[in-house]
Order: sequence, then C-alpha cells, then structure tokens
Amino acid sequence: MTIKILLVLVGFALIIFGADVLVDGASNIAKKYRIPDVVIGLTIVSLGTSFPEMMITITSAKNEYHDLIFGNALGSNIVNLGLILGIIALIKPVYLDRETKNIHLPLAIMATAVLAFMGNGLIGEHFMISRLEGWLLIAMSIAYFIVPAYKSLHRIQLTKHNIRPNTENISVPKSILLIALGFIALKFGADFAVDNAKIIGETIGIPDSIIGLTIVGMGTALPELITSITATLKGTEGLAIGNLIGSCILNLFLIIGLGAVINPLTYLPIFNLELMFLFGLTFLIWVFSYIGKRNTLSRLEGSILILAFVGYMVVLFIRLRL
Repeated sequence: MTIKILLVLVGFALIIFGADVLVDGASNIAKKYRIPDVVIGLTIVSLGTSFPEMMITITSAKNEYHDLIFGNALGSNIVNLGLILGIIALIKPVYLDRETKNIHLPLAIMATAVLAFMGNGLIGEHFMISRLEGWLLIAMSIAYFIVPAYKSLHRIQLTKHNIRPNTENISVPKSILLIALGFIALKFGADFAVDNAKIIGETIGIPDSIIGLTIVGMGTALPELITSITATLKGTEGLAIGNLIGSCILNLFLIIGLGAVINPLTYLPIFNLELMFLFGLTFLIWVFSYIGKRNTLSRLEGSILILAFVGYMVVLFIRLRL
C-alpha cells in the first residue's frame, strides 16, 4: 500500500510539471500568432488534458468496465465546473467572453442533455449507448474541435495581412516541444496517479461506479486543475476557461463516444443523479454570466460553485453508505 501511495504522489508531480510546460508552450504559440487564449484552451490544451480520460476509457472499454467510463467522464466534469472553476474564480474573478457565454456554455449544456437522452433510451436503445451512437458522439466532438481551429487559422491569415507582427522572440519549435513534453508528462502522471489510486480504492472495497466518480474522476481532472490554476496565475485565464469547458464537452462527446465504439456501453440509471447535477451546474454558470457584473464569474459565485461541489460529495458519500 505504501508503494501505491508513493506512485500516486509521483503521478501528481508529473501532472504538475506537465501542466506547467503545456501552458507555457500553448500560450507562447497564442502570443506568436495573436490567437486568443480561449481558442488555444478549447483546442490544444483541452485535448491534451483530456488524454488521461481517453487512456482510462480505452482500457476500461476493452475490459467492459462500463461504470468506470461513465463515472470517469461525469466525475471529471463535475470536478471541472464545480471545484476547479470555483477555485479559479476565488483566485481571480473570471471574465467569460461573448463566444464562451453564447456558444460554448450552451453546447456544454446540450452535451449533457444528449448523453441523458441516449443513456435513458430516449434516443436509441434503452440504457445502452450503441456503436452508432458512439460514432455520432465522436462526430460531434470533431465538429466542435474543427470550428474554433478554423476560426483561429482564419485569424492567423488576418493577422498576417492586417495586424502588426508580434516582435517578441518566441520559438515555435521550442513551444511545440514544450506542448509535446507536457502531453507526455500528463499522460504518464495520470496513469501513475489514477491506476494506483484505483487499486487503493478497490482494496478498501469501493464499487466501480463510485471509484469512477471520485478517485478516477478526480484523478483524471488533475491535469485540468493544475493547468487551469497555472494559467490563471500566469494571467492567461482565458486559456483556463477554454480548457475547462472544452474538456467537459470532449469528455461527454469524445470520451463516451470512444468507449461506445470500442464496446457498446451499458448505462446504469444511478448516473442520472450526476447528469442532473452536471446539467444544473453548467446552467448555473451560464446564468452567472448574465447576473451581477455581466460576463464575469465573481469570487462569490465561485464560492457557490465550490459549495455545490461539496454538497454533491456529501450526497455521494451518503449514497455509498446506503
């Protein structure tokens, strides 16, 4: 058990290192080509920090650990929007740009609803997500990824012709190397932390669904946590918000879709509680962008998100004891 705990700590250290160099490399590219931080967060960084969820999903799907896949995706999203976004807002009030408020947050709400419809049989088979539905979810994730990527490429072309070039001496190859190094460190760090935490959980006797929602969900959310806090402290909170929301949408579309394509997933109705909570949490963030100081998530609102997360964890603990 002591060795397993040490491996978890090694994983955390790798995640912290990977998050730091990933943010540096991604923000350098954003500065070089004048790409908004939020676009980088929605694409490169959100894909990179979703790598642990992808690895867990591939392994779990092959072994038919369906509860672990759903728990991983839903638990990670709840941590992202409840705990991590709340912490970021406490560090510094978060500005939500027009595109995030009008496009990405509504898409995150829609993604939760789509998964609820599929899982409960309102779309397709009852309590089953088929391979066809998996491909549909993957297609949605690809479409979601392509749109901001296309916009950023278009912005680069405009920058070349209409905007004064950035005179900072930023090495693109070095930035790409930092991003790649960050991805590798995040991947192996998450493997060490999550795999060994799962073994510890199983030794204690926790069910797969709870392991997925807690140990694995929180473990695979560590890259988002460290990356987002690092980005906020470095003044690139737009990258942090893009990372969180982009990761949430990818978790529901790409991660669940990938699992269903490998092996059709059996959905347990017990996850409806998580879907309802996640839907309400995302909707609450969207409402916060319209009240108080418009387009801003205040420290008070961040505290409310954290309290909601704590309340959810209490309910989860009670459910575990029953």
